Amino acid sequence: MQHNVSSLDAPHARPNGLGNLTIEALGELSTALETIHRVRGHLYSAHQLVGGADLTLDRVVELLRQAGHDEVADRVERELLGRNVLPGRWTFQIMEEFDDGYYAAFQEVERYTRETLAGGRRHIYEAEMKERRRTPGMPGHEATPEG
Repeated sequence: MQHNVSSLDAPHARPNGLGNLTIEALGELSTALETIHRVRGHLYSAHQLVGGADLTLDRVVELLRQAGHDEVADRVERELLGRNVLPGRWTFQIMEEFDDGYYAAFQEVERYTRETLAGGRRHIYEAEMKERRRTPGMPGHEATPEG
């Protein structure tokens, strides 16, 4: 069943003359950016987990010393406590490099592509898919929040 895409809200309407391949490419680029957003979240999770583990080592060293295992405590303290996870870098430095480098570049190229090809409009592919898949008049299938 083909639905009328004219019910799309203006920010998601296809600009005149924009072909299906371009819309599909923009949709794929949006999907790729969403994946990179998820990667960033996973990196932040790793950052927090490594930081928490490093702080836990304080307690490990304390307990080992209380138990009379000074040599083992010394090795944990010397080799693990405050150790770089990559050469010269703690996780906050990795996050800064990722955010300022790859992540920023990816967002900029995605924005440039949307502005150049679609007047800055986002999620055109997804909005058209929504319109094709919804059942007009059915509750929960409204075109926009206003109805």
